[in-house]
Amino acid sequence: MKRREFLKTSLAAASVGSLASALNAADEKHESPMREFYELRLYHLRRGPKQKLFDDFYRHAAIPAMNRAGISSVGIFNVMVGPDSPTMYVLIPHKSLESFATANDRVHADPEYQKLGADFINAPATDPAYVRTESSLMVAFSGIPKLEIPAAANGNKGRIFELRTYESHSKKANKKKIEMFNDSEIPIFRRTGLQPVFFGETLVGSKMPNLTYMLTFEDMAAREKNWRTFATDPEWKKLSSTPGYTDPEIVSNISNLFLRPTAYSQI
Repeated sequence: MKRREFLKTSLAAASVGSLASALNAADEKHESPMREFYELRLYHLRRGPKQKLFDDFYRHAAIPAMNRAGISSVGIFNVMVGPDSPTMYVLIPHKSLESFATANDRVHADPEYQKLGADFINAPATDPAYVRTESSLMVAFSGIPKLEIPAAANGNKGRIFELRTYESHSKKANKKKIEMFNDSEIPIFRRTGLQPVFFGETLVGSKMPNLTYMLTFEDMAAREKNWRTFATDPEWKKLSSTPGYTDPEIVSNISNLFLRPTAYSQI
């Protein structure tokens, strides 16, 4: 590794070190498993050949290089129902903040990545590979510290995903909603058929403070059925009306969209 690249990587790792230590200390204090981190990338594309260029890049170059770099279970999704289509959603799990901080350098140093992804990586300014990208960084909830890959991903069986973001008016309110999920709401989700993929507290991103989570379903009919079961659950009704846990107190806005996995998605 060249000196400049070494310094850049070292500084990136150091900049997240204190946050990692604080989060790990909190996990150890509560005797909970170390939590993963999630990068959620959005690639805004134009309709046409660049959609295939993106697919070829991630299928043949990016995902294999990430896997070789120790990053597994990468999810790639198309917008099924939501704004800004075509936009590709890329979910990248990391076992540590250091992994997140050094991932780009590790992947870009892979010769096969550079070779197989050349058309995407080296796209000229006159014909760019994408319009723009966005990225956010999340830390997993203690109540679901690891990504849960749906069984349907094995063999690429039919499945859809719902991505939901809850904004709060303050960080205190945001933390209260996270507490509500960790202590009571996630178990109710599971019991009523709402299958989570991840729950994340957004550390860096837009619409702060917020939390984001992903659920998976066989299809829209299953989604409607399971949400109805959840909404009428007596334990949920009691929890959602408990002072301190009501939406007007801790949630200022909810947004959601529906995603379909690509044929090469690992989630």
